[in-house]
Amino acid sequence: MTFAPAAAPAKTGQPLPARDMTADLTTFFDVSLDLLVIRDLDGSIVRVSASWAATLGYDPDDLVGLAILTLVHPDDLPDTLGSVVEVETRRPDAPVKGHINRYRHRDGHYVTLEWRAQRFGDRIYAVARDVTAKIAAEQALVEAKAAAEAANRAKSDFLANMSHEIRTPLNGVIGIVDALSRTPLSPDQAEMVGLIATSGVTLERLVSDMLDVSRIEAGRLELELRPFELDEAVAATLETLRIRAEAKGLAFHIERPPHVNGAFIGDSVRIGQILGNLVSNAVKFTAEGSVSVRFALSEDDGAPTLLSFEIEDTGVGFAADHAAQLFQRFSQADSSITRRFGGTGLGLSICRSLTEMMGGRIEGASTPGVGSRFRVELPLPRSEVATRNEVSIAPSLSRRLRVLLAEDHPINQRLVQLILADHVTDLVIVDDGAQAVAAFETRSFDVVLMDMQMPGMDGLSATRALRTIEAARPTIARTPILMLSANAMAEHRDDARAAGADLHLAKPVTARDLLTALAMLVPA
Repeated sequence: MTFAPAAAPAKTGQPLPARDMTADLTTFFDVSLDLLVIRDLDGSIVRVSASWAATLGYDPDDLVGLAILTLVHPDDLPDTLGSVVEVETRRPDAPVKGHINRYRHRDGHYVTLEWRAQRFGDRIYAVARDVTAKIAAEQALVEAKAAAEAANRAKSDFLANMSHEIRTPLNGVIGIVDALSRTPLSPDQAEMVGLIATSGVTLERLVSDMLDVSRIEAGRLELELRPFELDEAVAATLETLRIRAEAKGLAFHIERPPHVNGAFIGDSVRIGQILGNLVSNAVKFTAEGSVSVRFALSEDDGAPTLLSFEIEDTGVGFAADHAAQLFQRFSQADSSITRRFGGTGLGLSICRSLTEMMGGRIEGASTPGVGSRFRVELPLPRSEVATRNEVSIAPSLSRRLRVLLAEDHPINQRLVQLILADHVTDLVIVDDGAQAVAAFETRSFDVVLMDMQMPGMDGLSATRALRTIEAARPTIARTPILMLSANAMAEHRDDARAAGADLHLAKPVTARDLLTALAMLVPA
């Protein structure tokens, strides 16, 4: 095969000699890596490129006159026929549509091809490319994504179940220790009870951290934006940690200018969680010296209001080469930190995730043996209206109540008995939802305490059944239902509300928690 002699570029403006177009077309069919084909309107192959031999194993001359659709996989034939009609009837100005199907290789296996075709006169001119590997990779990616999502769901379900299984006995430990602390104790007994309570709170925090990480990874953690007073987010947290710091002999300083106050819009619970994690770490990792918390507020005209707080300690510190690991999950500055102080290494990771969800930033710096400093900046718009949540002691109910408790765990039953001993005239305890429905049908109660997970009829089904009973008795006042559950994830609270519960209280439950909830639900 030869080309027409190439002429030198013309400098006189005269046209160059014409090339041998037939030779060019033949060369193009011989060297094309894609599959080229010309066919008649009846489907018979007129000409194919040499690449058909490399891709599908057929000699190009053997394919001339063959009906091209006989090579198509039977399962792909209906869609391919639709594509044939589209190509043969397409308007000249219409876009060219692609099509993917499978063609039989000479040895019997199938190759996936992606086609583009155009009609000109009574011929169809088409080009195809082998996309077998591409389609296989895309399918593998889809399957891997589905497997990862299934694994993530399984992990979330596992964590939710583990949370329930851990919180159930933990509820008994924390609740009964809380009740025990309210009885006369010797100094030694009070000290031991305090140690148990501290350990229980630590364990509960670890469970909560694991759930937060799971929700963050799954994209299920949502911020609750509402007006709040700054004191609501920080006062109780700082007071608790001040007591802990002073118990270790540490100086505890808070620097908060008067203007760093007032009403903002944001998630006060999560802001308190960030502050609490950072200050708690500072107290934990400082053996002597001090912990300082400094607040600042930037309200420049035209710029978002920026709340910042900085926590500085004189603790163990960390080296600069460990700084990058601090905000990674399950990481601490070095392995000796875990051995000496404990912890999972989740706190700072959660702080970073929450800060970034709020549009802020967090950074840390340290000198080993001197101390650490962490700084958080959060954009928080001002609010003209806020709801202040006053910190108070556990409330006293204004009257004694008739209470129905549906709870299958004996320790949790006993815990509620201890908490409500001085607050009820009648406490009926049942072991499952069906018994709760039976008791509700025959007796009147001021409030129902319902466990979410019970054998037989669970708490959600029982709650729906109680609301159905009430609907049939419109003259009887609606009875408040408080869901007491070791299920602490947001979707569980939503499920409780959807079933008809008035309030969801996650275990472990203390006397303060339960009495506060009852005071909210039961009118004086």
